[in-house]
Amino acid sequence: MRAYTSLVGHLLGSHPEIDGYYEMHQSYASTEDLARQAQRYAEQHSLKPGGRFLFDKLLHNDYTLALERFDPHKTIVLMALRPPEPTLKSIVSLFARSKPADDPYADPVGAATYYIERLHALAAFGQQHPRRFYYFDAALIRTDTARVLAALEQWLQLGTPLTARYRSFAQTGVAGAGDSSPAIAAGHVIRQEKTYPDVALEAESLQRAREAYQDCRRQLVARATAALTGAC
Repeated sequence: MRAYTSLVGHLLGSHPEIDGYYEMHQSYASTEDLARQAQRYAEQHSLKPGGRFLFDKLLHNDYTLALERFDPHKTIVLMALRPPEPTLKSIVSLFARSKPADDPYADPVGAATYYIERLHALAAFGQQHPRRFYYFDAALIRTDTARVLAALEQWLQLGTPLTARYRSFAQTGVAGAGDSSPAIAAGHVIRQEKTYPDVALEAESLQRAREAYQDCRRQLVARATAALTGAC
């Protein structure tokens, strides 16, 4: 969560070859799940005539991706990490604002626990599926947008360029589908990063998150088909 996945989804979903832009909250354990994804999406949206891809994003360990059961020529996995401090502050700020006070993500330690467990799962996924995914540092979509879009175009072999502007869709800004903050309605990449000065993180859990991030990132970069990285 809070690794610019809604932004990336909207940038991709605005391309004529890509349908989908939001979190569909389902696992992918068999090809039947791909059919279910397509059916669910088509119930609410018109599929593009030139569509080649259907996008989804998996942000939680509750949802599985059994990549070994899918054709590697028809399934493309993108993985991205955002460093812990801005990610955790963003999680805590969002959930403190929109959820009950006892929500675990509204607590710095609870947010860090989620983040660390997710990193462990992503590292394990990368170990199980080497050279079956592409990796980029999430923050680059904001700081080096053109470079990331060019890489995505190449990885997906798109026929026309991706642009730094995107459409609004039926579920843009809807809680549960992705980013519910006003920023996602901008229609373009916002380069300035929020700092959340009102959010204080717990030192010990932050340090554990930093260690988990560095280890996971190192493993994913080493095992990716291709990786796009910047100063971190």
